[in-house]
Amino acid sequence: MDVQLAATKPHRRSYCCHPTETVDIAIGESGVEALPPITIPQFFKRTFDKIPNGKALCWKDDKDDTWQSITYAEYKKLIYNVAKSFLKLGLEPYHAVGILGFNSVEWFASSIGAVFAGGLSTGIYTTNSPEACHYILENSRANIVVVDHIRMDVILKIRNKLPHLKAIVQYKGELSKDYPDTYTWAKFLELGKDTEDSVIDNIINKQQPNQCAALVYTSGTTGNPKGVMLSHDNLTWIVSSRLENSDMIFGKERVVSYLPLSHVAALFTDVLLTVAAGMTVYFAQPDALKGSLLETVKEVQPTMFFGVPRVWEKMKERLEETFTLIGGLKSRMLSWGRTIGIEGNKNLLNGLPPPWGWTVANRLVFKRIQRMVGLDKCKNMIVGAAPIHPETFEFFMSINIPLKEGYGMTECSGSHTVNVTGQWRIGSCGKPMNGVETKIDKPDGNGDGEMLFRGRHIFMGYLGMEEKTKETIDDEGWLHSGDIGRLDKDGFLYITGRIKELIITAGGENVPPVYIEDCIKTEVPFLSNVMLIGDKRKYLTCLLTLKCVVDPDTGEATDDLQPQVIEMFKELGCKCTIVSQVIETEDKAVFKAIQDGIDSYNTNQSISNAQKVQKWKLLKTDFSIPGGELGPTLKLRRPVVTTKYAELIELLYLDSHL
Repeated sequence: MDVQLAATKPHRRSYCCHPTETVDIAIGESGVEALPPITIPQFFKRTFDKIPNGKALCWKDDKDDTWQSITYAEYKKLIYNVAKSFLKLGLEPYHAVGILGFNSVEWFASSIGAVFAGGLSTGIYTTNSPEACHYILENSRANIVVVDHIRMDVILKIRNKLPHLKAIVQYKGELSKDYPDTYTWAKFLELGKDTEDSVIDNIINKQQPNQCAALVYTSGTTGNPKGVMLSHDNLTWIVSSRLENSDMIFGKERVVSYLPLSHVAALFTDVLLTVAAGMTVYFAQPDALKGSLLETVKEVQPTMFFGVPRVWEKMKERLEETFTLIGGLKSRMLSWGRTIGIEGNKNLLNGLPPPWGWTVANRLVFKRIQRMVGLDKCKNMIVGAAPIHPETFEFFMSINIPLKEGYGMTECSGSHTVNVTGQWRIGSCGKPMNGVETKIDKPDGNGDGEMLFRGRHIFMGYLGMEEKTKETIDDEGWLHSGDIGRLDKDGFLYITGRIKELIITAGGENVPPVYIEDCIKTEVPFLSNVMLIGDKRKYLTCLLTLKCVVDPDTGEATDDLQPQVIEMFKELGCKCTIVSQVIETEDKAVFKAIQDGIDSYNTNQSISNAQKVQKWKLLKTDFSIPGGELGPTLKLRRPVVTTKYAELIELLYLDSHL
């Protein structure tokens, strides 16, 4: 029998695969399900009218490094101006405005301005190749591209191959030379200044909540990306549902924007949720993920901070480096405080009072560490987009930064479950949000099965891909996530695997790679990445990388080991300070520690012989975005790694008696 949460009401939800078409909205009878559908312009206008003088968007001035800002009234005026200028450039209804560049006021205004003008907002990852950019812009029938100066050359290379393209707008910097139908941001804004606001109001008044507003493209790691069509109601409703159980105070919250806005998580959080809650958005520097993010966070002191697992891991590594330098009484105080932190957070989780010493530890330990990373004012520390390692989760609990894991996917408008204050579980991605349904399809003996979702947040369909859409949304309106999970007795959702990531051995056994990879990283803490291999193979092997220093300018992994890794190696009797030295000498102490860790996993945690790791290979370079092994949100791109290291992988399976 299927395990499910909430009563499932039989209904059919139509889908479509073209942006000129509409879908039915399954409006419920009560609660958040019954909220009247509204469009994105209506959604934005509510906040514009409520706090016109509230601070909306902030950015650093390039010349004097001071924070500049605009109010919500100025934000509204800018969006109208951008929308009018898009019309002047010939933006057609349901055609895209492609946006390529780092997070900025211009990115936000272009995204929402495209919708106000009757077009579609379409973000493009800054890490995309010219070929990938071409595919998205052609597939979305983009009339206009808004691009920053750094990536202008990418668009210029492909502009003549885009039949629908009418204009290019460059934000940041001056044009290197005059190109036809190409504008600086300032000249672009001049185009629409003489157009009356009523022109935009007329377009807005004709829009319907069940029409497409945004195209969000999947990462395309196994082929061309799919254009996920999201309606006005998909986006406005899911944000309203998220706020239902929120402790946010309207007009009083601050957030740092740094994750790729082309990803649905950042679109949901930075562009839409912030407006719904009247937040102030601070834009990080373009090199945020290369090292400057922490300084921005310390300046801004956000009240909400969303990070992908790798961001939290990097913050953990930086704090651990600092902790190794602390000695004497301070070191003992830190150790005591962290023990109290774990115990206290577990007590609070279970509705118990904090332990003795909690108040003292909070004042002398927790607050000081939180100030070091700029999170002393933060109420909601959220992690999502990929599973977080339990060790990282526990580390932040020990310093009273309880991470709240959430889950969503592009096809459900970015969010489906969330842990909230007073209702969270360690290792869980939270309870389904108000007004959505969750079902575990064909659960096994442990209650694990494919997660199915239903509600007003389910996407309209894949652009131009009817068969793919039918594979994903069934006749009863259930979205088939492709992820494996289970629900506990209290309704908390746990992700246990992914159908597409499941390794099926030559013997036919299903193996969940993420669980095994996490186990090995726990056993061997100086490892940065572990990738399990074994699909259609006789046994399991894995590729390993060491934690190393990342070049702050390029984002590439260097040969230098992280300071805390060097300290771990010293304890093992190894004097190596660089990765290549470890590999070239095949350092006995390090290699033995790795083998001991894998042996420990095999003995104590593997549930069958088929799930034991038989061989491994330590790589010369850690995975990175520039190297292609990690995606824009720092998620492991398994097909890329498999292709890149194909020869090494084959060597792991040669001349074997196993």
